[in-house]
Amino acid sequence: MAAVGGGEGEARCRISDASSIEQLFECREVPTWGEQLTARAFVVSLVLGFFLSFIVMKLNLTTGIIPSFNVSAGLLGFFVKTWTKILDKSGFLKQPFTRQENTVIQTCVVACSGIAFSGGFGSYILGMSKNVSTDFGEGDNELNTKDPQIGWMIAFLLTVSFIGLFSVVPLRKIMILSYKLTYPSGTATAHLINSFHTSQGALLAKRQVSFLFKSLGGSFLWSFFQWFYTGGSDCGFGSFPTFGLEAYNNRFYFDFSTTYIGVGMICPYMINVSLLLGSVISWGILWPYISSKKGVWYDSELHDSSLQGLNGYKVFISIAMILGDGLFHFLAVLSRCSYDVYTKCSPSRDVSPFADQPLYESTVTSFDDRRRAKVFLKDQIPSFAVAGGYLLLAAVSVFTVPHIFPQLKYYHIIAAYLIAPLFAFCNAYGCGLTDWSLASSYGKLAIFIFGVWVGLDHGGVLAGLAACGIMMSIVATASDLMQDFKTGYLTLASPRSMFISQVIGTAMGCVISPSVFWMFYKAYPLGTEGSDYPAPYAKVYRGIAALGVHGFSTLPRNCLSFCFAFFLAAMAINGIREVARHKKWRFHSYVPSAMGIAVPFYLGSYFTIDMCVGSLILLLWEKRDKRQADAFAPAVAAGLICGDGIWSLPASLLAIAKVKPPICMKFLSWSDNFKLEALISHPSASF
Repeated sequence: MAAVGGGEGEARCRISDASSIEQLFECREVPTWGEQLTARAFVVSLVLGFFLSFIVMKLNLTTGIIPSFNVSAGLLGFFVKTWTKILDKSGFLKQPFTRQENTVIQTCVVACSGIAFSGGFGSYILGMSKNVSTDFGEGDNELNTKDPQIGWMIAFLLTVSFIGLFSVVPLRKIMILSYKLTYPSGTATAHLINSFHTSQGALLAKRQVSFLFKSLGGSFLWSFFQWFYTGGSDCGFGSFPTFGLEAYNNRFYFDFSTTYIGVGMICPYMINVSLLLGSVISWGILWPYISSKKGVWYDSELHDSSLQGLNGYKVFISIAMILGDGLFHFLAVLSRCSYDVYTKCSPSRDVSPFADQPLYESTVTSFDDRRRAKVFLKDQIPSFAVAGGYLLLAAVSVFTVPHIFPQLKYYHIIAAYLIAPLFAFCNAYGCGLTDWSLASSYGKLAIFIFGVWVGLDHGGVLAGLAACGIMMSIVATASDLMQDFKTGYLTLASPRSMFISQVIGTAMGCVISPSVFWMFYKAYPLGTEGSDYPAPYAKVYRGIAALGVHGFSTLPRNCLSFCFAFFLAAMAINGIREVARHKKWRFHSYVPSAMGIAVPFYLGSYFTIDMCVGSLILLLWEKRDKRQADAFAPAVAAGLICGDGIWSLPASLLAIAKVKPPICMKFLSWSDNFKLEALISHPSASF
């Protein structure tokens, strides 16, 4: 018998504990793992995954700042409930829409759109291209470059993206039941889904969906309206000199992007303030000062994009701060995980973290924990299938990857897969403690290890970037899967259905994400300064790879000193925040993020203004009605992001079809405007 859908049957449930979630659902039969995997769930996942992949890809290629879409995916997945009611009235519905099926949709969608990030399209893949490599000296040759092609990208992702799923499956009971790791994003998503499927939660969800689609429609129409005024370079509302032309030339302006207003509403206030602080430090102070040394510290004849000039300071100082932040978090999470494991394995404890389930059950007292543990352990994933899958995929990779990247030999791949499970465990464990995935940090570590191992003369730059792709795919999918296991545990979704939906979503992403990237790649110049899609992390990753095999000799004067200073500054900022948090000093929540400060160093300040506007909107909303803001602000933000992201699809198709916007709205100083008017009136005059 299928589970009762919606809020039906709640009145017949005897609730003895008001704080118990599972007592609300006790009288509903839990669907089998096969019933949770419905055709409609995967059709919806395919559609939502496609659109979220567009959004993630656009964020990847603009600023590289990507918020979590777990909650948005769960919210959009709930929309299936409306469809099922229509099908029910028409007599075609065979199975009600349950919270377990909602969880399957969320898992599949996040796995699909997650490939748009872990696939490295805005980082290591674009960093391999000749277009990005031209500023990096000796690494600019056939041996160290590889232009994106949709065929090899799909083949590479299909080869390396599933290993991470098999590497951590055997640890699910330890992570979820024994260690009781929180996985904050997974837990928040589970609470959202659980609330949807009660009568009160369903009413709130309908209002949230209404807010989401209103803001989505407004965002889409605004993006469509803006397109008409972008018929040339530096045209349209996106080039509006909000604070004057001088500030605009230093990339301080508001570009009316609903995407980053929405992102600003989702990101914590301190992240947005950190981004603004980084903009002021770099574009307001540091770059003007270094520009004044032109001809002294670097050759005045160099092109603006050359890494031997000002652009070198921008890229490598940003890299230094990002590496300092990543190294600190890596060491902090590693030490925290080690201490946590040590205390749980200490002989003084009565219960070992690796204890069998009967011993675990004896320590459980709440009704919710007993019911969730029972369901979580019901549908086991056979260990032989997991081990066999890992070995089979590793063997396929050893054979396939060297054909795609001849610079990597079979023994490099074997070495990567020997250390990958350790990194996957560390990342999944650290994500459970802090909700912070360090996939990019492990990828940067792989760049150095394999780049030095292969060497510049044998294609070490390209080998390092490819190894980065292997490592990022493994550790990112491992932490994503464990997040989804936590969501499934709290919604009584079967681990087997979670694993299968993650596999299917990953397979979708391995095809959809390269296809979406290919549309952007063919329609726009990617990775170039001044482009609508500058892909800042492509140069960062290329710079790390070139630095790893080539050394510091290519850096302009005093650049290394600046890099070292900002590297230490990033470590110090993180250290101050951790000490303040440990000591419970009040100012710890006001310490800025080193990563947030570093991001605008290369890219500019315009998106930070957008995100601060999003924060201001949220702050004023909270001042007026905090309960309403808490309930509906995430839905409004998701709609703003989705609407602008959806417009990227027709905009890309128009660009591919060579359809140009009809108007160029441009802003000039009065003197330039005078010259332009005179030139139009007297074409033969010279100025």
